[in-house]
Amino acid sequence: MNICFIMYPWDEIQPEHDSTLAIIHECVKRGHKVAVATPANLTIRDSIAYAFSSVIKKMEKVPAQFKSFYKQVELKEKMLPLAGFDIIMMRANPPLDPIALNFLDSVKDDVFIVNDIEGLREANNKLYTACFEDPNNEIIPATHVSKNKEYLKSVIKDNPKDRMIMKPLNGFGGSGVIMIEKNAMHNVNSLLDFYIDNKDGTTNYVILQDYIEGADQGDTRILLLNGKPIGAVKRVPGDEDHRSNISAGGTFQRHQLTKAEKNLCHKIGPKLVKDGLYFVGIDVINGMLVEVNVMSPGGITYINKVSKVKLQCKVVDFFEEVVGEKILASERRDKLKSSIRNA
Repeated sequence: MNICFIMYPWDEIQPEHDSTLAIIHECVKRGHKVAVATPANLTIRDSIAYAFSSVIKKMEKVPAQFKSFYKQVELKEKMLPLAGFDIIMMRANPPLDPIALNFLDSVKDDVFIVNDIEGLREANNKLYTACFEDPNNEIIPATHVSKNKEYLKSVIKDNPKDRMIMKPLNGFGGSGVIMIEKNAMHNVNSLLDFYIDNKDGTTNYVILQDYIEGADQGDTRILLLNGKPIGAVKRVPGDEDHRSNISAGGTFQRHQLTKAEKNLCHKIGPKLVKDGLYFVGIDVINGMLVEVNVMSPGGITYINKVSKVKLQCKVVDFFEEVVGEKILASERRDKLKSSIRNA
């Protein structure tokens, strides 16, 4: 199997915590050809999409530890056609580069792309939760998105609760997520100015979301593969930050899915698959869906550590199953065509 990871730069990997490296490690262990590239490495030659790629050289013995593997990997630079890969896994950090998806449009019928480029276009920001029908806010907290400062201020004033969550539409890793309180309304104007207005005159969208009781105790990151949950971890805020993201200083604990969390996964799983969102991370508080992460969801290494599992094996199993089915279908078509040619 030939697989290309379109991701953040190789030298930015934190080997002991990186989910992408865990998947790459498993691919290399199984003898698959692996190449890595960034969105900026995509190019067109003679109307064919290529990537200036770093190919992982074959290793006589693949180290068991991710850190040792990362240190020992040797890369060779090659310009490779994207249509030659069996799998392309999109693991670039947000915000989405729409031009990168334009490069992939030409090969989407030839290569299995995870996640599907149309799904990424639809779900790459926090508006995607609005696609799940939930008129009574049973699985999604009431959410408001706007650039209109007066409207956003009115939402805060009219909200029956004293606290709300404010965050930028395109943030990730917990960046820009703050809790606001009605008794601090004098700060809201300056906060909205900061979030909405750019120096170049452009503006950004802001999200206001109902505060979920129990959020101060942390949230749950659940990883879904092909619409089904494969693992979860509880993320607990640090002493000096309300955010539970590991990148924001939170810690992690072993977690078993609750009945409400299982019900949530059951409700949203079919749409995720329908949209081609095969590997997804969702953030959940008290059974309520807060965010859907489709660009480069993390959590594999943390779940592995506390639950004594190897989730990367399930991901690569899925890849192999998909590619195997495509090969069988191709062989069947070739056989049928051959019988007609020989008639």
